[in-house]
Amino acid sequence: MISQLSWKIGGQQGEGVESTDKIFSTALNRLGYYLYGYRHFSSRIKGGHTNNKIRISTKPIRAISDDLDILVAFDQETIDLNAYELRDNGVIVADAKFNPVVPEGIKARLFPVPITAIAEDLGTSLFKNMAASGASWALLGLPLEVFNKAVEEEFGRKGAAVVAKNIEAVRIAAEFILEQNGGPMLEFQLEPADGTQKLFMIGNDAIGLGALTGGCRFMPAYPITPASEIMEYLIKTLPKFGGTVIQTEDEIAAVTMAIGGSYAGVRTMTASAGPGLSLMMEAIGLAGMTETPVVIVDTQRGGPSTGLPTKQEQSDLNAMIYGTHGEIPKIVLSPSSIEECFYDTIEAFNLAEIYQCPVILLTDLQLSLGKQSCELLDFNKVKIDRGRLMTGELPPTEANQLFKRYEYAEEGVSPRVVPGQKYGIHHVTGVEHDQEGRPSESTENRKSMMDKRMDKLKYVKVTNPILVDAPHEEPELLIIGMGSTGGTIDEARERLTQKGISTNHVTVRLMHPFPADELRPYLEKAKTVVVLENNATGQLASLIKLNVGHADKIKSLLKYNGNPFLPAEITTFCQELNLVWQH
Repeated sequence: MISQLSWKIGGQQGEGVESTDKIFSTALNRLGYYLYGYRHFSSRIKGGHTNNKIRISTKPIRAISDDLDILVAFDQETIDLNAYELRDNGVIVADAKFNPVVPEGIKARLFPVPITAIAEDLGTSLFKNMAASGASWALLGLPLEVFNKAVEEEFGRKGAAVVAKNIEAVRIAAEFILEQNGGPMLEFQLEPADGTQKLFMIGNDAIGLGALTGGCRFMPAYPITPASEIMEYLIKTLPKFGGTVIQTEDEIAAVTMAIGGSYAGVRTMTASAGPGLSLMMEAIGLAGMTETPVVIVDTQRGGPSTGLPTKQEQSDLNAMIYGTHGEIPKIVLSPSSIEECFYDTIEAFNLAEIYQCPVILLTDLQLSLGKQSCELLDFNKVKIDRGRLMTGELPPTEANQLFKRYEYAEEGVSPRVVPGQKYGIHHVTGVEHDQEGRPSESTENRKSMMDKRMDKLKYVKVTNPILVDAPHEEPELLIIGMGSTGGTIDEARERLTQKGISTNHVTVRLMHPFPADELRPYLEKAKTVVVLENNATGQLASLIKLNVGHADKIKSLLKYNGNPFLPAEITTFCQELNLVWQH
């Protein structure tokens, strides 16, 4: 028996690939397996090749596998594009309708299954996705009743007849392939899972749940890949808790509405991707100048311009730190797991209100849309901190004076009030202002206000600004990453350890203000530092050089073709560095 397996399904976008993967992985999750998924799809509604890859394991995993055990193909293009991933003696389950052919040089076993014919015999070709997944499920020797239960849950709203037809498609295809093979494939028999309950979700859903749990009750947003699922999740859930989601006409309206909602005292967020954040920059500056808390999610994708809307990239880092004109305090936080997406969203709301500034939650497409297993969330960890929001009765102001909303205060954080509070009236303007908010061009006031706002960054405290796994005092390699790369790095490190190369690993989570003091000791002790990132210019590496130094030690491993890193790519790069050391 084996402890892990990789399964992929592919076809034309719009023909059921997504629902097939959903039911297949849901059934595996019910059995207690750990799962890690990657979805490759086109930036169109229908047509164009799409595939979903699921890694199944009896232990926690946070990386895409280098190879592939089973490929389920609805068309020849799926085989041509993906068969190279198959390990020797891997399996292709293909629709017999298109007369599938294994490309030359690929050592894989082909099982043509009358997927479309089975579906059409039951009344419609729409059943073919269940026939396809049923065939591959049977090869694994897993209990069909678990799979059928997932089918019932997925299609139950369409009525008992539809459920029965789908289950029949599963049964017929399963029996066909078992007869063709002479039973399940013994070499693909998975060890039993531990059976413990796990969550299975995408990062965007975890962010949405974190926002809801953290007290967010208003979300204005404009749909954009790969951020839309956050809005879709909250559209369904926020109204149940007295909240509202508004689909705005554009991203400028979204962020200014969010600023307005927050000024009114409601915890508010918006979410977008690179093109949307570009439009938001002026308004983010307004939030910084008016010291209005606001949480903004940037789900990074391929850029610039429209770029690669449905592909992986981590190239917005500099824009999120430096994008606004002028200088404002802001916090940029980058979660690296599904669990962190949940907890960091709650922390983002706390940070925004404690320091009265914009907080940007920086994810990437793989973390946002890659469906993964995660441990059950601990709601006892949730703490709400609204900072210096004045909720009690305010002291009377003197005659002809306003409330000092921007009062010079310790750590740069002034008392904050909501509109309508007695004795809380003050001016709010995007131009430079005095302590009461009145416009002011005084040079002395300008310097004092700039110092007050920027001083906030000196005091920012974030839970785990870096994540460290450092078993070696003086490693040959320190590997640094961000976002979704953490699990891939750890898997590569296991292979490097087997080859006698000592490694430590740091994931940077706080991008701004940069955690230089926390990171510095690990750079000082490492022989060489590899910084791993999905962009072309090494933005994280540049931040480290700027804030920490040790530029002579730093080597960049960059990938910007739209795909996430694979463990083998990291292993190969680091081994080549090792060969350089030996010479």
